[in-house]
Amino acid sequence: MKGPLFYSKILLFGEYGIIRDSKGLSIPYNFYNGALKLSDNQTKEATDSNASLKCFATYLEGLDKGLVTFNTSKLHSDLDEGMYFDSSIPQGYGVGSSGALVAAIYDKYASNKITVLENLTREKLLKLKAIFSDMESFFHGKSSGLDPLNSYLSLPILINSKDNIEATGIPSQKAEGKGAVFLIDSGIVGETAPMVSIFMESMKNEGFRSMLKDQFIKHTDACVDDFLKGDMKSLFKNTKQLSKVVLNNFKPMIPAQFHDLWKKGLDTNDYYLKLCGSGGGGYILGFTENIDKAREALKGQKLEVVYNF
Repeated sequence: MKGPLFYSKILLFGEYGIIRDSKGLSIPYNFYNGALKLSDNQTKEATDSNASLKCFATYLEGLDKGLVTFNTSKLHSDLDEGMYFDSSIPQGYGVGSSGALVAAIYDKYASNKITVLENLTREKLLKLKAIFSDMESFFHGKSSGLDPLNSYLSLPILINSKDNIEATGIPSQKAEGKGAVFLIDSGIVGETAPMVSIFMESMKNEGFRSMLKDQFIKHTDACVDDFLKGDMKSLFKNTKQLSKVVLNNFKPMIPAQFHDLWKKGLDTNDYYLKLCGSGGGGYILGFTENIDKAREALKGQKLEVVYNF
């Protein structure tokens, strides 16, 4: 047995802001993927995954039956036969490793599931998001449900606000374009829960709350609008402002060895860095108008281009 593939995702804009109703834009990232598998040849990773899935299966039985029900007898019998999640998605990197797993389990075991092929009304999208939020909370303590939604639909998702999300189109890539969105591997595994608790603690501070509303969310929303319209000139202006706000106010979420590189990008305009997911490690997201310049300026760093302008 091998289930369908579910892909990783990148939240281009909206990290932390969507908790406070900013806009957000999440895109599938097909470089990494995962699938449910049954195989006789069990590695240590497979047995670890199987054990973790057994705990997850028990957790799913306790979810609100009014929202979602699962064929748990089939799930348990597949797990007893050694089913595991075979994934190339790095964990703790902000690219949705648990999201792809949640999408795969929902796809295979949910009763009366909402399928990708039907007319996805806003109500259906919000219901899926609520189901995925409850499911993924097993891994993160509190989840927005957006990562699994992105992985399940394999479509870009525009978050207008908590209760207003839609599948969207993004400008097509220019293969020869010099402008790029890229990932830098920080070489550190990030953990979502501690980063979110630092953020929630900061939210008790009135100065932080007003910075979030007047600067962080303002620039995040502008970046989403610019990107969707394909207005690159304005996008880079707003991304620079956003990068500056993050460096000044989200230092604990930026690995220490990247503080200087972050500032260097702002000083030279060769590239601008931002958080990818909750930060603390994993990937860092970069934007540049000239990928060759950015590669030169970031020599020694591992860069992966995810989108060309």
